[in-house]
Amino acid sequence: MSATMTMKERLAIGRVRMTELDAVVRSRNFEEVNRGLSREEAECEANRCIQCTHRPCVDGCPVGVSIPEFLERLAAGDLAGSARILTGDNALPAVCGRVCPQETQCEARCVRGVKGEPVAIGYLERFVADWAMAHADELGRPQLPASTGRRVAVVGCGPAGLTAAGELARRGHGVTIFEALHDTGGVLRYGIPEFRLPKEIIDREVARLLELGVAVECNVVIGKTLTIAQLKSAFDALFVANGAGLPMMLNIPGENLKGVYSANEYLTRVNLMGAGRDSQSTTPILLGRNVAVIGGGNTAMDCVRTARRLGAERAMIVYRRSEAEMPARVEEIKHAKEEGVEFLVLNAPLEIVGDGEGWASFLRCQRMELGPPDDSGRRRPVPVEGAEYDLPADVVVNAVGTRANPLLTATAPDLDLNRWGNIESDERGATSIPGVYAGGDIVRGGSTVILAMGDGKRAAAAIHDYLTGGGAA
Repeated sequence: MSATMTMKERLAIGRVRMTELDAVVRSRNFEEVNRGLSREEAECEANRCIQCTHRPCVDGCPVGVSIPEFLERLAAGDLAGSARILTGDNALPAVCGRVCPQETQCEARCVRGVKGEPVAIGYLERFVADWAMAHADELGRPQLPASTGRRVAVVGCGPAGLTAAGELARRGHGVTIFEALHDTGGVLRYGIPEFRLPKEIIDREVARLLELGVAVECNVVIGKTLTIAQLKSAFDALFVANGAGLPMMLNIPGENLKGVYSANEYLTRVNLMGAGRDSQSTTPILLGRNVAVIGGGNTAMDCVRTARRLGAERAMIVYRRSEAEMPARVEEIKHAKEEGVEFLVLNAPLEIVGDGEGWASFLRCQRMELGPPDDSGRRRPVPVEGAEYDLPADVVVNAVGTRANPLLTATAPDLDLNRWGNIESDERGATSIPGVYAGGDIVRGGSTVILAMGDGKRAAAAIHDYLTGGGAA
């Protein structure tokens, strides 16, 4: 159909809408919200791509997926060809198709979006990636080059580490990933709820990398079990991608009361350890009636939507700016509202008030209004004089951000850090130690999955050059 379709016919096709699980039903379970596209829907949507010659969508993709090519094959009905292009460019396409903010990246550059809606690149990436996982036998195993005899250690099994590992294995290097937790995926597994990213998807994406010869050793804490120096003596190069897992504290009274969680702890207990969901879980979590989540990013949305599914009668976002300034994806805000989440915007937390016995009881808030823009470009929230009130909250979750955990870097004094404790690296990921590269949140601070993956892909190319004499450290 694609080859014979005129430009006028392509432009007449409206953007596909993905089916979603009913909001009332899904607010009581952890099933995936977005249900995916049918083959007919996917091929029709792929035909909306006008195959423009300057390919701005590719420039908008942090991992440089050959978007027009994989869409052209999909539109022609060649799913195997489309899948080979996509999986060749992206180590975790089924993950990206679910959690990547395409609306601000590839789709934001799509020419179709100038006078209408952009091509649903994210939906199509998910469709092709899911098809590829279901038809692995048809695609066959990837052909790998001969071994180079070089060995690379990757610290962290999250999106940056997994991407780098896959890219390096495809170049013939031996790769071992060292992961501090007891399972793979990093933030993909412990930080993103099942209703956005099913664990089965992570398992299958990781399994595909293991087929490339990548080895994974869990329960190894670099900085404690082993040091950077020890890894450097045992491997030819290192890629550090251990994330930014240390919570930023609120620094308000009552933060140590029972019932107060960091987003990291809250999501890890539920996602990785089954707390509140699995009756056999040995990791408890408080199931509050009134749950207040402080923050306005995707992590805050994950926390508040999780609280709703765990039975909270009131699941509330408390955010000091307006909804327009929220960094969360529009889709996540939409889904949260549909599920009954309350948005208390222009409210800043002042204190967590206890009940006299050590348990959180109220969140004392200050109403705010927006003033001039601050350094971030967003309008600065300023207090409304005399507008304080107490919000009932027996569980409070701090989701205002994360920073670098110094456990690893404290054992590597030659590793240059910035003032926030993040590793300093150049545009290809090279650090102050020759042969040691870094990427993802340990360099950027808290960021997105796809930007971390982009770091992993660039660093892998740089490490390959370093190992083969094609570039400096």
